[in-house]
Amino acid sequence: MQPSDAHPAEPLNDGGEQLLAALLESMDAALCAFDAEGVVTHWNTEAQRVLGWSAVDAVGRRGLAGWAVRRADAGELMARLLGVMDGPGPQVHEFALLTKDGHRVLVRARTAVVPGADGGPAGVYCAFSEVHAQIGLERSIALSEALFREARWGVVLVDADLRPAGVNEYAARALGGTPDSLLGRPFGELLDTGAEELETALHHVLSEGTPPAALDLWATLRGDPDRARRCWQSGFVRLGSPLGEEPVPLGVGWLFADVTRVRRTERDAAGLRFRTNQLRRAANVAADCEDPMDAATGYVDHALAGFADHALIDVLAPGGRLVRVAGTPGGPGPCLPVSSAGVPVPYEPGHPALQAVERNGAVRAAVPGRQRAAELRWPPETVGALCAVLRSRGRALGIVTFLRAAGRPPFDRADAAFAEDVAARVAAALDLRDAYG
Repeated sequence: MQPSDAHPAEPLNDGGEQLLAALLESMDAALCAFDAEGVVTHWNTEAQRVLGWSAVDAVGRRGLAGWAVRRADAGELMARLLGVMDGPGPQVHEFALLTKDGHRVLVRARTAVVPGADGGPAGVYCAFSEVHAQIGLERSIALSEALFREARWGVVLVDADLRPAGVNEYAARALGGTPDSLLGRPFGELLDTGAEELETALHHVLSEGTPPAALDLWATLRGDPDRARRCWQSGFVRLGSPLGEEPVPLGVGWLFADVTRVRRTERDAAGLRFRTNQLRRAANVAADCEDPMDAATGYVDHALAGFADHALIDVLAPGGRLVRVAGTPGGPGPCLPVSSAGVPVPYEPGHPALQAVERNGAVRAAVPGRQRAAELRWPPETVGALCAVLRSRGRALGIVTFLRAAGRPPFDRADAAFAEDVAARVAAALDLRDAYG
C-alpha cells in the first residue's frame, strides 16, 4: 500500500462513544477527567457514589474549588493534578475531597496525561478511591502474600474441582512435596488415608458454606514408609468472586496446623484415665468376691473394655505345662472359668505364651492369617496378641493373654505396661486361690 492510500485516523463514531461511556460507568474506581484548562469533562458513577456529586453536577465546571474541594486548598491541588502534563509519567497523590453533604473524604488518586491528536497533552484523567478502601485492599494483598511466605500453618487454595491451586511452604512440607509439584493433583494421589474425609469437607464448604468449627483430619501420606498418621486441625473458608452480581464459588481456602503430638498426648492421657478407672472398679468388685477365681476373671473383664477382644488365663502345672483355667467364649463375652481342674493347652515350642514365661516379661505378637491363629490355639479372627506373666511372691504362676481382632491397632508398649498391671492383680487372686483352695 502506498502512503497516499493510507486512511487518516477517524474520530470515535457514536458506537465508540457509547462503548467509552459504558467502560467508564463500569469501572470499580472513581474517575474524573479534565481538559488542559482544568474543566471537568468526565465523571463516572463510582465518583458519584464516593462523593455524592453526579455527572450533571460536575461536568463543565472549571476545577474543583468550592464544591469538591475547599477553596483554600483548590489552587494547590489543581496545580498538582494538572502538573502531570509536564511530568515524566503518571503520579500518585493523597488529598481530601468534599462530599455533596459537606463531609471530607481522604482519597488516593492516580493521575495521567490524556494525549491529544497531535501527541501533546490534551488533559488529565484522575482515578481515585477512598484511602481506607485502598488500604483494605493492600492489607488483603499483604495478608495473602504473608500467608504464603511466612505463615506457621498450612494454607492451600483448592479450586472448584477439589485440586490444589495454591500451596504455601508449610502445607507443601506437610503434604510431602513442593508448592509447584502439588498444584492440580487430586488429593487421592497425595494421601493414602484421609483423602475421602478431606474431599467430603471441601464439598460441604462449596455447597453449604464454612463449617462452624475447626475439624481434626487424620491422614497418612501416600508413599510414607512409616505410614505415620498425622492429625491436621483444619479450618475452611469458601472463596467467592466479589465481581459478580451473584457470589461465584472460586474454590475453598484450607488452613491447617499439625496437632498430631497434642492429640496423641490427649488420647494417651484419656486412655490412661479410663484404664485406671477400670482397674479401680475391678478392685472394688474383687473385694466383694468370695471366690478368688471370680476376682481374677473380674479384673480381666474390666481390662477388656476398649483394650482387646479376647482374653485367656493359663496357669503353670507341674512339669512346666500350661493349663487353661479361664477365657472368653468364641464370641464377645465375659471371661469365664473353664473347669475346676483346667484344660491342658498344647502350645507348640516358641509360642508367644511360652516365650513370655521364659523371658519373665510381656511378649507382643502379630498373627498373619487365620491358619497361623489356629496353629497358636487362638480364635481365627486374631491379628495381634499380648502375653503377660502372672507373678506373685517371686514366682511365675502362668500367663494372661489378650487378643485383638481386625480393626484394632497393634499392641504397643503402653498396652504391655497395662497388661502387666492387670496380670499382677490376676496373679494375686490366683495365688490366694492356691493358698486357700
